Amino acid sequence: MIRIRKAKERGHFEHGWLDTYHTFSFAEYHDPAFMGFRSLRVINEDVVAPGMGFPTHSHRDMEIITYVLEGEVEHKDSMGNSGVIRPGDVQRMSAGTGVTHSEFNPSKKNPLHLLQIWVLPEKKGTVPGYEQKSFSNTQGSGKLTLVASPTGEGGSVTIRQDARLWSAVLKAGAETSLKLSAGRHAWLQVARGSMVLNNQPLQTSDGAAVSDESLLTLKFQKDAEILLFDLA
Repeated sequence: MIRIRKAKERGHFEHGWLDTYHTFSFAEYHDPAFMGFRSLRVINEDVVAPGMGFPTHSHRDMEIITYVLEGEVEHKDSMGNSGVIRPGDVQRMSAGTGVTHSEFNPSKKNPLHLLQIWVLPEKKGTVPGYEQKSFSNTQGSGKLTLVASPTGEGGSVTIRQDARLWSAVLKAGAETSLKLSAGRHAWLQVARGSMVLNNQPLQTSDGAAVSDESLLTLKFQKDAEILLFDLA
């Protein structure tokens, strides 16, 4: 079973410095039909104006993944981490017992386009943690790249949940697939481009919840970038 979440149906807010779309209920946006999917709680597509960003704020008991599509994110947190996140990078912050952080667009002229992803952790009250890795050398390979997993397998960042996140940048005409074990579910997020998932057409910023499917077949009609979650 595949349930499509069309881009135009998401929650949308324009704050001047921030243009944001919420796939699931978040902050002022509430949709009881889309409170999350399995352990996946938030997918926000944000465009941040030059020189603007999210000032220091706190989180706890959440696995937070930042995935940049265009521009750069300047990150600072209460654990002492600081750095810049660029396209091809994946940042994972485990909020655990509590962490504060800020995320800014350091450019004076270019907007920042990113996906903010939250995954519920398996356990609450763990020690906060941070990790950032680059996958830019594998994303154009025409295959799915594992970028997050519970064990850090294949060089992926480690998340504290029985979930795996794959990414891919694929050319028009490409095809790939992913087998799902019995009882597993999936969420596909099309960051950009046009594709078909098991005969279901998807466009830029569409999402799809998948259950009771053993094989996901992905065919790309246009150059595309996707995120694919394998969830318990």
